[in-house]
Amino acid sequence: MKWIYGKQDWKTFERGQENCYLMTNGLGGYSSLTMTGSAARNDHAFLMACTKAPNNRYNMIHRLAEQLETGQEVYTMSSQEFADRNCEKGYRYLTEFVYEDTPVWRFLINGVEIEKEAALKQGENTAVVCYRVTNRSRRDARLTVTPFYQFAPKGGGEELNGTFRHRAGRVENGHLGLYYMTNGCVTEIPETKEQYYYSYDACDGRKSTGKAAACHQISLDVESGGSGTLAVLFSVERDYAKEQNQSAVDVAESVIQEMKGARKKLELQSGLCDETARFLVKSAHQFVSHRESTGGKTILAGFPFFEDWGRDTMIALPGVCLSARQYEDARSILRTFARYERHGLMPNLFPEGKSKPMYNTADAALLFINCVWLYYRASADAAFIEEIYPVMERIITSYQNGTDYDIRMDDDFLITAGSGLDQVTWMDVRVNDILPTPRHGKPVEINAYWYNALSIMGECARLLRKDPSVYEKTAAEVKETFTEKFWMEGRHCLKDVISGTSADMQIRCNQIWAVSMPFTMLDREKERQVVDTVFERLYTPYGLRTLDKDDPEFQPVYGGEVLKRDLAYHQGTVWAYPLGAYYLAYLKVNGYSDETKAYIRRQMEALENALREGCIGQLPEIYDGENPVSSKGCFAQAWSTGEMLRVYEALERDENIR
Repeated sequence: MKWIYGKQDWKTFERGQENCYLMTNGLGGYSSLTMTGSAARNDHAFLMACTKAPNNRYNMIHRLAEQLETGQEVYTMSSQEFADRNCEKGYRYLTEFVYEDTPVWRFLINGVEIEKEAALKQGENTAVVCYRVTNRSRRDARLTVTPFYQFAPKGGGEELNGTFRHRAGRVENGHLGLYYMTNGCVTEIPETKEQYYYSYDACDGRKSTGKAAACHQISLDVESGGSGTLAVLFSVERDYAKEQNQSAVDVAESVIQEMKGARKKLELQSGLCDETARFLVKSAHQFVSHRESTGGKTILAGFPFFEDWGRDTMIALPGVCLSARQYEDARSILRTFARYERHGLMPNLFPEGKSKPMYNTADAALLFINCVWLYYRASADAAFIEEIYPVMERIITSYQNGTDYDIRMDDDFLITAGSGLDQVTWMDVRVNDILPTPRHGKPVEINAYWYNALSIMGECARLLRKDPSVYEKTAAEVKETFTEKFWMEGRHCLKDVISGTSADMQIRCNQIWAVSMPFTMLDREKERQVVDTVFERLYTPYGLRTLDKDDPEFQPVYGGEVLKRDLAYHQGTVWAYPLGAYYLAYLKVNGYSDETKAYIRRQMEALENALREGCIGQLPEIYDGENPVSSKGCFAQAWSTGEMLRVYEALERDENIR
């Protein structure tokens, strides 16, 4: 699948900043700018390096300024908005932007054609860019590229520290340095600073300005009727100029081809046929990263804001790894979490430096058991079940006897969790002493996960020739109590939580997991009613609302300062990732029939528009609740992409979600 944009997509400067690309390097580093090449966010960068995977990120190259000289004329090719609100308007010469496996920009200026292509090398903080120039004009041309550096921690850049020092093939500032290799002519210039305006941060009350500096330029002359390629490699770790016998052009082109080849391999390995599904496989892999502190793999929750979290990883893993048939990655991630199990809980945040992991999540451990089961179902790797089984046993025992954060099985066999200011479900926003969605008590999805985990333990015990009865008896008690206490007959759906407050009766998307999990408690008719109610009250083509529009606490718009955003975050805002569970539940209650699959495919056609908007080829975190037209929050979210990939897999492979 190839995403193609033209001049109609950047009729104005603002339109040109609506969409961006994303490339990642498997270390937590990335490259992301708008389709017109501008930095519209503080976290945009041509090279966001990660010096300790996956979280020690530094904005090394913020943007590339580009200009073309033909005769006495000078044309600015780059686009950027500055703090004084003036803009470079190189997008006027941009004829096409294409993203398939790498971003490609095509410019046309008075008979000179320039194709620009960029790539990241996997496992390194190395970015390359090639400018392929064809001069069909009657004048000689000179292309000049000026890298603007920050060398600042991700999210910084308001002030630049120290002076950028340039020497042959290297730029330094403080403890950070960057090698570069090029076939162009390098010219030192006095340090030149720019201050930018970030429109996509300003609207959310984030830092609206930032700076970057340049200390050299790189140019290529192309005579009339001739052609040539200007290549530049930037690397934090490697001095390619000293290591390579090849030219800069050959090395840069090889990195580009390597990236394309790796992404094509992912498509083929998935075995999926649908064109959108195959692209989502590549998008999903962008979230998989090495984690230096554990020596294993992890899943980053979202770009550009989030790091790796336990809950997000366990929700994203089935789609990101299993639907893509990346079983080795799945094993590595699950083993990492298994090593960090404590008191039956999985870390929500991993340790960094001297910090200890945080375990404030009631769902990650139960979803860990679910992931182990789904991994076994996909791979038939019974040896892995035997390896991980003791960890799974400790999780169940800890939930039964009680563990941290007031997570415990109550006398009615249901799980109760949370107290005080602790937020332990995915609706976890806390603003000082304000809990916009306090769900202390017995949340519906936590108990759906609990029953599912007990049922899985019974299956695994039977697989390992152990006694399954202890799990099956508890599961039977949970099932009876759950149906009795959560079902609302007159409203045809489930309570959101059992807490003795008005929040219990709110219609939220959390109930959909009581239908979509591998093992569920409701009879088929009740499951069908839940699916229908969710569709009627919460469904949009881009995600599920977190709260019924008719609820007095419903917030129609997400945006503004932090407090305003957080108060709306789970109070109606549309989240993309629960849509996957809805489609899987719909398939289930309708028997996975051909007619049902055809209906879901028609519904999912809207996702192609979602994939064109925001971060190209990715699904975002959220949309507004009232009218979900523009992506918000993280422009690329692992569990959004992973969950929809699971739906595509279910449509192609003749098996149910168990």
